[in-house]
Amino acid sequence: MNNKRRLLLFAFALLLLATLAYWLPVAESLLAFLQWINQYRGFAWLLFILLYITATVLMVPGTILTVSAGFVFGLPAGIALVSVASTLAASAAFLVGRLIARDWVRAELGDHQRLAAIDRATTESGWLIVLLIRLSPLFPFSASNYLLSLTGVSLRHFFFASWIGMLPGTILYVYLGSAANSLLALADNGVQAGTAGRAMFGVGLIATIVAATLIARKAGSVLRRELEKHNS
Repeated sequence: MNNKRRLLLFAFALLLLATLAYWLPVAESLLAFLQWINQYRGFAWLLFILLYITATVLMVPGTILTVSAGFVFGLPAGIALVSVASTLAASAAFLVGRLIARDWVRAELGDHQRLAAIDRATTESGWLIVLLIRLSPLFPFSASNYLLSLTGVSLRHFFFASWIGMLPGTILYVYLGSAANSLLALADNGVQAGTAGRAMFGVGLIATIVAATLIARKAGSVLRRELEKHNS
């Protein structure tokens, strides 16, 4: 199978998974599974990590898992567990996208100087770009893992920047879960982040603007440098 066909199948699979996650009762199924693993405390943490990785790779939103961890495991353990699980899950999705589609993207960029410059910009400033994207509410967690896998960001930068950038949201949502009366209450009432959530949203919007500006300026600098090399 050539790279282009493989990329099309990959894009179709992601779209299908996102559609199924939206229409199917995924949240209820996840909560039922969490209630089940809560009965097996000895290895509940391992099952939770595996569930988080699987859900993320399959494009299932991870918010309900993050919140539920606060109820199931408590605040300190929940924060530590979600921090590990979400970072490993993001990295797993990143590797899937990179193995399937990155070669095609790299081959196509050779004919597009501006797109190649953007790709180079994400390579040179990858750590900061990933950090800002993780702080932004406009970049969905599951989708951004795959989108970033198509850029030049290294796995090392992706891993550590994702871990740090997701910590504020992890702390907030695990805390909300720890304050819930039951998992069923979380399903019925949803996540109410309150003032802290609105503050994080404001910070995230600023991060979005900064990320877009950084990418544009860095790409422009790379493009000018490459054109100067070409003309000299």
